[in-house]
Amino acid sequence: MDKNQIGIQYMQEGKWEEAAKIFMEAIEEKPADPASYINFGNVLSAVGENEKALQFYEKAMAIDPNAATAYYSAGNLYYELQNFQEAKKMFETAMKKGLESGDNYFMLGLTLMALEQGKLALPYLQRSTELNENDEEGFFQYGLCLAQENFIDESIVQLEQCIKIEPNHADAYYNLGVAYGFKENEALALEYFDKALNIQPDHLLAGYGKKLIEKGSLE
Repeated sequence: MDKNQIGIQYMQEGKWEEAAKIFMEAIEEKPADPASYINFGNVLSAVGENEKALQFYEKAMAIDPNAATAYYSAGNLYYELQNFQEAKKMFETAMKKGLESGDNYFMLGLTLMALEQGKLALPYLQRSTELNENDEEGFFQYGLCLAQENFIDESIVQLEQCIKIEPNHADAYYNLGVAYGFKENEALALEYFDKALNIQPDHLLAGYGKKLIEKGSLE
């Protein structure tokens, strides 16, 4: 196992100092390997050293302009900082550089949603679910985006897939309740709001939706 693999294992265990140390050793041993810079940047990002993290991603890009994961990692950082325009640019560049990953499509879709470009987000979110078939959050966000663009029936299909993967996804049940409310199926809407509240009793929106139905005023 090389030092990058060992460092990634440390990261998965939350051992940030050990990970940083071994990635730095990897950089010293192979200064022309972009992977070590990306990994070290990911450690810095995880501990909130955002500006330093970006410097390491940029160093990786300078060494290898086609290091797609450097752009993806920078995109994640910009997304966390709510700099969605820069995030979009980075995720799109990662895709152009050949990163055919469900995570990249998912993050580009989320970024476009944050930029209120839902229709543009839909194909990327769809592709993310095709590549990550067991990612409940991918199906949830795709369903949410479809609902926001008024594709209610299509939204229901994706949200149902989400709860098939993760039966305790309270927000998915809530949004299914909203979808069936729009379809004027109050019985099913109430059932889904109840399921959301069974999982998360303090789910305020589900509680509010349930009260509206019980008052007969859900439109």
